[in-house]
Amino acid sequence: MRAVVSKWMRLSALVVAVVGLTFFGLRVYDSLGKPDLGPWHTFVPHELSAAELDAAAWQDYLLAEQALFASLPDKVYQRLDDAERVPDNRYFADSPINASRFDKDWNRSYVLEPEGAVRGAAVMLHGLSDSPYSLRHIARHYRDAGFVVVGLRLPGHGTTPGGLTDVTWQDWLAATRLAIREAKRLTSSEAQLHLVGYSAGGGLALKYALDALGNDSLARVDHLTLISPMIGVAGYARFAGLAGLPAVFPAFAKAAWLDVLPEYNPFKYNSFALNAARQSYLFTSALQEQIATLSERGALQELPPLLTFQSLVDYTVSTPAVIDALYQRLPANGSELVLFDLNRFVDFGPLLGANARSPADLLPPAPRRYRTVVVGNTTTQSLDAAARITEAGAQEEQLFPLRLAFPREVFSLSHVALPFPLSDSLYGLQPDEAEDFGVHLGALSVRGERGVLLVSMEALQRVTSNPFYPYLLERLGEHVGFEAARP
Repeated sequence: MRAVVSKWMRLSALVVAVVGLTFFGLRVYDSLGKPDLGPWHTFVPHELSAAELDAAAWQDYLLAEQALFASLPDKVYQRLDDAERVPDNRYFADSPINASRFDKDWNRSYVLEPEGAVRGAAVMLHGLSDSPYSLRHIARHYRDAGFVVVGLRLPGHGTTPGGLTDVTWQDWLAATRLAIREAKRLTSSEAQLHLVGYSAGGGLALKYALDALGNDSLARVDHLTLISPMIGVAGYARFAGLAGLPAVFPAFAKAAWLDVLPEYNPFKYNSFALNAARQSYLFTSALQEQIATLSERGALQELPPLLTFQSLVDYTVSTPAVIDALYQRLPANGSELVLFDLNRFVDFGPLLGANARSPADLLPPAPRRYRTVVVGNTTTQSLDAAARITEAGAQEEQLFPLRLAFPREVFSLSHVALPFPLSDSLYGLQPDEAEDFGVHLGALSVRGERGVLLVSMEALQRVTSNPFYPYLLERLGEHVGFEAARP
């Protein structure tokens, strides 16, 4: 019997070894097909660790951040070869999209202070591979409403994509705590504290609020606004650590990257490190476990109300996780979920794929403990939009036409579109010409032959601004208490 067991153990070990070597070989083969790494991939700016961030003041973080940006000319800009010194490379010092040339570099942390009386504090938390640029419009509305606004640059962001190869989600959360300490320092102890998080920043805002429950050392949050929040991610992210193993050998350094792409966006990385995917999975696993545990204990009763904006279809984060892992566990605390439906105008009907489910497929049957708003077409014969509202505890859905409409060429919103108005200079479909960041990515209407553009057609076809941004502001304004102008 012992011999049989031993034989099966040896056979199992052999199978595991073969599978491991095959996986390793495939990753090596895949990495060799990627473009060569540039200095912006291999240079890893030194960030403060989670322990250092917890011991730091805001000024310490700004000084460390200043040192990061000061290192870029020597470590990156001046190390480009001739082929990399082109206008469409944000790391070319003379490029029109190099953010150091702008009047304000929105890659950096910032503080906005109101002119009049201070009502409260608001902290803006951006997404993965992103920068503080993404929430600047909402930040200005908060400032105008009397809030001191702290816009945080999360560690590993705003500098080089290489920064995401050596960072952990604990570093991001520690930086979040630091920004909140500064926001509270700039206001009175009685002032309200609001967190606004986009994508990964939404997950971090929620994680902080959960951590603050029953913890007197953390400032309590009065309101949470989550935009395309990272509550769950694609399943492949759990294997990101294994996929990057060949990168321990210098010859296979490209295996540490999921995507190696041209860097033509002044405020967002296009290349994506596998470590970023791995940290996303580790973070959302910890977050979902914490939500479930606190829910079972009845401890979510003290959680402040949530206002969440989410596209029904989202390639980056999981919409079902927002509903099932978060909203279905919330108590009746005044929370609201706004879903942006697909453009179901009749012209798109035959072209919508199997994943073009309706909101009813994702939402549990009413009544629900939270208010639900679905923004979509009034009918399939019209581009005009309406809000279908189901109040918390109600079963009846009410239809409220909006003075807004789907652009004819837009079949859905995307993960990246929600926090940007159509007038955003970089991402907007109708960019504001008064502001110029060297390129208008959202306004490009691409038609032509393959192989001509620097980037894939698919990347440029992803909608990057929100035709319903005025409604987003209206809902946010009602929760926060500021007026939002409607068209």
